[in-house]
Amino acid sequence: MATPLIVSDPADRRLEPFLSVRERDLVGRGGRFIAEGDVVLRILLDADRFDIETILVSSRVAAAGREWFSRIPGTVSFMAADDDVIARASGFHVHRGILAVGRRRAQPDAATVLSGLPERALAVVCVGIANHDNMGGIFRNAAAFGVDAVLCDSTSCDPLYRKAIRVSVGGVFRTPFVTGASAPRLVDALEAEGFRCFALSPSGRDALDALRPPPRTALVLGAEGPGLPPDLLARLSTVRIDMAAGFDSLNVAVAAGIALHHAAKR
Repeated sequence: MATPLIVSDPADRRLEPFLSVRERDLVGRGGRFIAEGDVVLRILLDADRFDIETILVSSRVAAAGREWFSRIPGTVSFMAADDDVIARASGFHVHRGILAVGRRRAQPDAATVLSGLPERALAVVCVGIANHDNMGGIFRNAAAFGVDAVLCDSTSCDPLYRKAIRVSVGGVFRTPFVTGASAPRLVDALEAEGFRCFALSPSGRDALDALRPPPRTALVLGAEGPGLPPDLLARLSTVRIDMAAGFDSLNVAVAAGIALHHAAKR
């Protein structure tokens, strides 16, 4: 089992990747990101699209041990420090006592990811999802209901933001995803691979309960408030979640969970 190197000085240069992570994010810095918590680390260690560079745990976690300690690659810098040292370095109290710096490997484009999916597949498209909590919630639902790929357009936040990873409980490491293209190009890529895209909207023409998903189905989600762009709604089949009279507003992550449960079970 790997034994962590003890660090006692919050100014130690080996802690530099964790400095002030509450105020800044590593996304965009060579594809690096911050992951935290026991469950998230266990999932990350099993993910084949990411590498772990550094793991920092509190002294209490190091003393108690974790089963995944034995699976830490020898190339990973593994350190332990007292809670106050971690708090002073990171800028916040790390309740779970576990932080890691990971790095995403080269990102394939949408066409490459979609071409490798099975004959029966379920995908999600995120359009303008800029809230990290919502992005994390969508990925948590995607992992729970066996989504094969998530495609995030250029106006959505990066799923590898620290808060999105935490809210997803590691779901971002389970489900393949791509980022950066425009929503129309993502729909083009899906349709080229035989997917039928359904736009989720409170004003959708068809009720979700009546939806009979084809073998390759994609659910397109928009941000709360503005929703999906009119040109995209005009292009796609639209689906609504029926609600109580006089109310038609659901959190987008909640709506995604309802729709994915329906699509997955059918």
